[in-house]
Amino acid sequence: MTDAGDYAASFLREADRDRYFATLLLKTAERAAVQALYAFSADVASIRDRAREPAAGEIRLQWWVDAIKGEGHGNVRQNPLAGALLDAIAAYRLPAGPLLRLLAARRFDLYQDPMPDVQSFEGYAGETVSVLYQLAAMILNAGEEMETGDAAGHLGVAQAMVGHLRAFGFNASTGRIFLPMSIFSANGVTDGEILAGRESEGLFAALQQLAELATEHLDAAETAVQKLPRTLRPAFASVALLGGQLKRTAASPRPFATLPDTADWRKLGALQLWALRHA
Repeated sequence: MTDAGDYAASFLREADRDRYFATLLLKTAERAAVQALYAFSADVASIRDRAREPAAGEIRLQWWVDAIKGEGHGNVRQNPLAGALLDAIAAYRLPAGPLLRLLAARRFDLYQDPMPDVQSFEGYAGETVSVLYQLAAMILNAGEEMETGDAAGHLGVAQAMVGHLRAFGFNASTGRIFLPMSIFSANGVTDGEILAGRESEGLFAALQQLAELATEHLDAAETAVQKLPRTLRPAFASVALLGGQLKRTAASPRPFATLPDTADWRKLGALQLWALRHA
């Protein structure tokens, strides 16, 4: 592994522990490339929390756009995350288009507009999460594209929805609503009530419906992954962690509270058991 690859692995371990653990199931060469891809995603996802205003976030996103297009100013590879990502792109002939669309979709993060509806959320999840699994599968397939749309699509939406259910209270405290506002509105809940942290029967009903929708996508993802060649299934290992996270979140009586995460050893055990059964 290169110095850039070592840095990407270390960055991912701190920024996105679940995906880091999932990459431990991969072979060494493939692992480095997938970790670079996931570390890039983690860096981009964190821009909204690091940027003091949208303009600063836009500049950072544009930096990544230029780096991927080969139009960056100066030595882009001085940034080890960029160096690791560019190495992975070159080694496995990864297309730039999906990565550029990921960056475009992440512009939504920089502003305070609520996510309008389920269709918009699923599109956002597809561009920002599902794409990672499609490209990871391409890496495991020696750089050759293969149809993994159902597995990647459903897993991406499930993971995004579980993640935002878990982060619901935190996001509300920062003035953001990432879950589909149409579900809340249909249950008589306003954006003002969410941002104020106000509980209600309508809020619990909306969150329950969202948990059920996440379950549907998770079940569909598990079915689709089983239809893939065994050599590609490790790209979707994150599926092993979502069921437990979703159950604990859905069962919580405090929707705005931050729940403790699963212990690392339990996550690693769940991944190993999943690999023995499915990969």
